Amino acid sequence: METALFIQGIIIGIALAAPIGPIALICIQRTLAEGRLHGIISGIGVATADACYAAVVAFGLALISDFLLARQWFFRLFGGIVLIGVGIRIFLSKPPDTTVKPEHESFFRDYYTMLALTTANPLTILFFTIIIPAFSVVIGETSSVSPALFVIGVFIGEGLWWICLCGILGSMRTYLNRVRLSLINRLAGLFIASFGVAMIVSLFISGDIG
Repeated sequence: METALFIQGIIIGIALAAPIGPIALICIQRTLAEGRLHGIISGIGVATADACYAAVVAFGLALISDFLLARQWFFRLFGGIVLIGVGIRIFLSKPPDTTVKPEHESFFRDYYTMLALTTANPLTILFFTIIIPAFSVVIGETSSVSPALFVIGVFIGEGLWWICLCGILGSMRTYLNRVRLSLINRLAGLFIASFGVAMIVSLFISGDIG
């Protein structure tokens, strides 16, 4: 049972990380611009936030889940503003000269910025609330070992995904010149900022704010 929960956690972690959305694009952009390790550390920040939300659901903390979901408009508004800012910054950023070793951002900054940005999306709780029954995950036992193994599996699954993805993309950096990197920055920046605008607009359309 516990081994099965661990494996299911790994599968769900990969399923959560695999779709290419704005968060994934930021990790990809950092990998191409700064190197594979910066992308991996950014991905680990994402995995940490998702594992925390998995813990909220897995340990049955309904009170915290309700608290976060009741205030999702704030998190969505905050997340939208941050995504717009990040998108504009990436769009305007100049790619490093591939012949010169760039000055990298700190790994700690890579980690905590992605942790904060992913945490601003409490709708991840809904993902786990829906997907856990779909995978027939049974974690309603009194022991805390089973849900803990499930959460660890989610974290490891996401971590493995980012290590593989950023590792592959990092090996492509030598084939990318400044023109191609600049184009990637423009496209990624536009997509990320557009997603942030869509998040904010959806709040007004749905009537959750204003």
